[in-house]
Amino acid sequence: MRESFHDDLAQISASVVELTTLVSVALEQATTALLEADLTLAEKVISGQTEITAAYVALEDKAVELLARQAPVAGDLRTIVAGLRGVADLERMGGLARHIAAIARMRYPQHAVPESLRDTIRQISAKALTITAKAAEAVQARDAHLAREMDADDDRVDALRRALFTTMLSESWSYGVEPAVDIALIGRYYERFADHAVELARLVVYMVTGERALADAPPPRQA
Repeated sequence: MRESFHDDLAQISASVVELTTLVSVALEQATTALLEADLTLAEKVISGQTEITAAYVALEDKAVELLARQAPVAGDLRTIVAGLRGVADLERMGGLARHIAAIARMRYPQHAVPESLRDTIRQISAKALTITAKAAEAVQARDAHLAREMDADDDRVDALRRALFTTMLSESWSYGVEPAVDIALIGRYYERFADHAVELARLVVYMVTGERALADAPPPRQA
């Protein structure tokens, strides 16, 4: 019975990693759709949110079942709680990728991102994906040390978002209000995507050590 229970716990962690892959692919595709005005790819990301939500619900149901059936304690309980909270973050990450794709679809056949900002968008997307890959690695290896490194990685995403705002608010901005609104939203979506990945890392620290955050301040939980 206990062997089966620990197999189920291992499956929760494996499912979190699989869901991390799904949301990473969604963000990568959403970025391509955004930068290349690719309507087909944007639609694929938007419709793919159904698969992400289904995976989230299945993992949540499994975790609740284990809580009810096994009454776990200590590290086993933390693993299940971390799994429940982690999949909620990942489902939100999928939603943020969908929002980016929706902007690409809304502006098609035009490009939502001016040429002068496309490199910054590529950078912020790449950094968010790197953070998410690290979070998946930390979950898979139960590596609290790796998880603790990710707040510093997130600082780079924040800096890139500020760079978007600096350009958008400068006197040289000539693209008008509508693109400015798009850029403000897009920057926010990437920043929140990375924030949720960092929160997933915080949950690894909690799962392994019982500590509740990487830093003294409480982790952000907004969508």
